[in-house]
Amino acid sequence: MADRLKGKIAIVFGAGSSGPGWGNGKAAAVAYAREGASVACIDLVLAAAEETAAIIAGEGGAALAIAADVTSQASVEAAASAAVERFGRIDILHNNVGFTHMGGPVELSEEQFKAAIDLNLGPVYRTSKAVIPHMLKGGGGAIVNISSLAAIRWTGYPYFAYYATKAAVNQATMALAMQYARQGIRANCIMPGMMDTPLIYKQISGQYGSVDEMVAARNAAVPMGKMGTAWDIAAAAVFLASDEAKFITGVCLPVDGGQSCAVGEFR
Repeated sequence: MADRLKGKIAIVFGAGSSGPGWGNGKAAAVAYAREGASVACIDLVLAAAEETAAIIAGEGGAALAIAADVTSQASVEAAASAAVERFGRIDILHNNVGFTHMGGPVELSEEQFKAAIDLNLGPVYRTSKAVIPHMLKGGGGAIVNISSLAAIRWTGYPYFAYYATKAAVNQATMALAMQYARQGIRANCIMPGMMDTPLIYKQISGQYGSVDEMVAARNAAVPMGKMGTAWDIAAAAVFLASDEAKFITGVCLPVDGGQSCAVGEFR
């Protein structure tokens, strides 16, 4: 275990994985713990949060599993309070919850569009509302929001609401960074590109003829020739949450194998 986050308290919303393997939030929670942080693992599904917390505990770290619904302010507040009750404060807020609804404005129902706002942008508002007062009491902190390359680029998928809400996450992160800069709170976001995580097999695979076709196409879209993993996102999150990034705030960091630099199909 390294010490870049030794003595820090992290709260990770979306700390469970949506399926077998390593999702971005699960990997980030474990990576924070491996760097010395105590971690409150929050997920809608308690068993998923418990799985992540058990991995941390099994490696000698300190973790707490909490079930919470990020579409409910009361639920988010309760989770933050439980984390503070257990660990005394919160130094790192990590937002990993997101969801895609395929379709443009013609195909999307109004309910789906509103759900996208609630699930992709809403958690940044609700968790910030719940956690920032605790950070201010403690003299500062670091916020890491997980956005998407879709916030700034067309990625080839017809998910209008996802593009719009992830772009809003970027701007919301900037707003947090600027409003609280003088009060010791930094806010940055990570924009994952093509990642090989359990979520894509549930939310993206239907856009292709087969899973193998999806994997091949996504690998080919990345200039480095292969999709990234949840650990690539976790490594970026640890850096942004650590004192190594103490002079970095308001940044939207692509973690995408160079995809955001390319124009059109990469060959």
